[in-house]
Amino acid sequence: MSEDGEIGPLVLAFLALSLVSVGGGIAVLPEMHRLVVEQHGWMDSLAFAKRFALAQAAPGPNIMVVGLIGWHVAGATGMFAAMLAMCGPTSLLAYAVARLRQRDLPWLRLVERGLVPIAVGLIAASGLLLAKGTVEEATLALPLAAACTVFVWRSSRSPLWVLVAGALYGALLL
Repeated sequence: MSEDGEIGPLVLAFLALSLVSVGGGIAVLPEMHRLVVEQHGWMDSLAFAKRFALAQAAPGPNIMVVGLIGWHVAGATGMFAAMLAMCGPTSLLAYAVARLRQRDLPWLRLVERGLVPIAVGLIAASGLLLAKGTVEEATLALPLAAACTVFVWRSSRSPLWVLVAGALYGALLL
């Protein structure tokens, strides 16, 4: 796309996502998908899923998908703007919470415990969204995602085997 007029909406979208990314950037993936694919139309679901897969395969933080989306929308400037918008507010919030934790406030522990089920739910929604966006037949998406989840959860094998199996499955579809 590479349009400079898209940087403003890109930054606003990731600023908002940054402050609700309880559980990490993956927790807001469904909302990120809605903004990027459905609202702004910067890419389709398959392109979104491919960028997410690339960000997950690369070493480093899983939030690198934001940089790839920014790059797609507005080149290098979009990449830096999106990453700063996503990481800046969260970093400041994390710093403030860390300062509060030093005071050992009982209400803060309650808030932290209450955020755990929210984070788990958001991350589960992200997995379902990615499964639906990458599998051609929608009826296969849920069982495939469930099988991968059980494999990673119950197996002592590396989660990379799920990626290998997905890559082989994808190659067979081409």
